[in-house]
Amino acid sequence: MNLNKIISKVGSSIVTLTVFLFALFLMINFPTGYFFVCLILPIGFIMMTAGIQNECEGDRKVAANIGLILAAVYATFIMLVYFAQLTTVKNELLNEQAANLLVFGKFGLIFNYDLLGYGVMALSTFFTGLSMKPKNKTDKWLRALMLIHGVFYFSCTFMPMTGLFAKMSSGGDSIGGKLALVVWCVYFLPIGILSFIHFTKGEMRYEKR
Repeated sequence: MNLNKIISKVGSSIVTLTVFLFALFLMINFPTGYFFVCLILPIGFIMMTAGIQNECEGDRKVAANIGLILAAVYATFIMLVYFAQLTTVKNELLNEQAANLLVFGKFGLIFNYDLLGYGVMALSTFFTGLSMKPKNKTDKWLRALMLIHGVFYFSCTFMPMTGLFAKMSSGGDSIGGKLALVVWCVYFLPIGILSFIHFTKGEMRYEKR
């Protein structure tokens, strides 16, 4: 039994399932649901990224290590954001100042941390993709999607600095914002699926040896 491949496949499955559920809960307007799956997604992402880092060849190990470290940074930001939504924001009576900082839909501090986290995630996928040496068409698509996903770093990191989100009054329930998130889900879902296929093929090659 190759535990490395099993953990990597489980991580890819978690990524695929949580991204799908995130899109579904967004469309049916179930905030508690998409907050919860966003709390689980980083765990799967680290497992998936660690799997790619583990099989990386020596001359690309630096890129793979950077990708894994950035995955952990992303997980820290995102888990703090959504744990706060599911605990403090959901269960406590906040004054206006605290609500402006902590309520996700207010586009305040916690929302900016969320965007920073996903910006770091984009950098993580870029370096992880950079570390890969594709062996088949599946790997080529996976690597390309990861590299292109790195572009999201710039929008996620620098858009909050413009103050654009702070000027929006419709909060996290805006149709435009939800549509953008659903589009991201449609883009990222194949990364989870292709990663699962990648690790499955790798496990089959390992078993044949």
